[in-house]
Amino acid sequence: MAKSAAAKKSFYSCQQCGHRSAGWLGRCPSCDAWNSFVEETPEASGPAGRPVAAARADVVALTDVDASRESRRIGTSSAELDRVLGGGLVAGSAVLLGGDPGIGKSTLALQLAGGVARGGRPVVYVAGEEAPAQIRLRAERLDMEEPGILVVPATDTPTVARTIKEHQPAVAIVDSVQTVYTPRVESAPGSVAQLRESSAELVTAAREHNTAVVLIGHVTKEGYLAGPRVLEHMVDTVLYFEGDKNHVFRILRAVKNRFGPAGEIGVFEMLAGGLREVDNPSEAFTGAGRKQSPGSVVTACMEGSRPLLVEVQALVAPSNPGSARRTTLGVDHGRVAMLAAVMEKRMGLTMISHDLFVNTVGGVRIDDPGVDLAVVASLASSYVDRALPTDLIVLGEVALTGEVRPVSQARTRVKEAARLGFARVIMPRASAAQAAAPKGMEVLGVESVDEAWEVLRGL
Repeated sequence: MAKSAAAKKSFYSCQQCGHRSAGWLGRCPSCDAWNSFVEETPEASGPAGRPVAAARADVVALTDVDASRESRRIGTSSAELDRVLGGGLVAGSAVLLGGDPGIGKSTLALQLAGGVARGGRPVVYVAGEEAPAQIRLRAERLDMEEPGILVVPATDTPTVARTIKEHQPAVAIVDSVQTVYTPRVESAPGSVAQLRESSAELVTAAREHNTAVVLIGHVTKEGYLAGPRVLEHMVDTVLYFEGDKNHVFRILRAVKNRFGPAGEIGVFEMLAGGLREVDNPSEAFTGAGRKQSPGSVVTACMEGSRPLLVEVQALVAPSNPGSARRTTLGVDHGRVAMLAAVMEKRMGLTMISHDLFVNTVGGVRIDDPGVDLAVVASLASSYVDRALPTDLIVLGEVALTGEVRPVSQARTRVKEAARLGFARVIMPRASAAQAAAPKGMEVLGVESVDEAWEVLRGL
């Protein structure tokens, strides 16, 4: 009896990284997360707690493996979604879709289901957070009422796995992975052990029956997918649905993709009738009918294989001594602080005594270092209260020494700017020779921020 009690002794597990501890800890020693430990009991090793006997595995030569079924793509009827996935869903793959509450994950998932069903393929939609009637109402609003969409109001993984086996759907959508559970684990749905074991069972069932499974996950206030990080390693593709709920634009970004390029994005617009694809995102993010105004400049960044033109806006205002603020939306806060220090050191602009506000139009988030020079130009323009030409784009990476470094895929960026009618570009001199600017477009190459500042003042 004592032995049985010892076998059921509970432990504490971090909800962020899965680190285990014999006792509760306020701070995780593995990922430094606070108050993330939850008490759990060990899962059974087999029926009635008996160890599971090892099974023999079939060993085959790599050249004899049939990959024809695994490489088959399932179209979603959405060009933007297929772009992010690398050409569509791969049969037997697992996709993790995360995003803030209310950003549109369920809407995107239902439109995905409708697109696949209209192509003549069955879809199983596991309703873990909503009643089937609620899903039907959303489908009516989105015009996605398709008989090929099968709704399963179940949250236990054995039932879901049995449904996948019986109906052999092309796609199975689980909304959401935090609500499903397996009876083999004695903990609440959403806990680390439940997420790990339930996801493993669903992924295994989907691969056995060549079904693409889409797991919808919540995002924490820090912006990470809720649950252990190991969950991202269990799936083939991880997609983040980004955007500000106060803006109509949504960005679908692939942060991991075993079947396509990581970093690819798709742009959508949230309307009353659902998500609409944005065919020309550069035009949307540069602002319609831009007028000359201090602190506004357009830059060209790369998101995966797609060039994207984005308007960067900055405001520089005097502050009280010792209380200068650095507020950013859409660009990295630490990067802006570094660029402000470079401007003060290399350009002679007193930034330490000013409040700095930097924003990107449309709520798009930019991680490309090639927009550094555009941030510098917008801050300098606001500092001297002088507007820059509306037909100008600025791009380049800025080093701590003030050097303007080359950017990747300069030709693609310049070509996109020319397509939208921009006539001048300030860029690194090392990249200017490779840009091959179209006829009629003026390319101004610079090597440092102070040289760029001289060029900007001369425009």
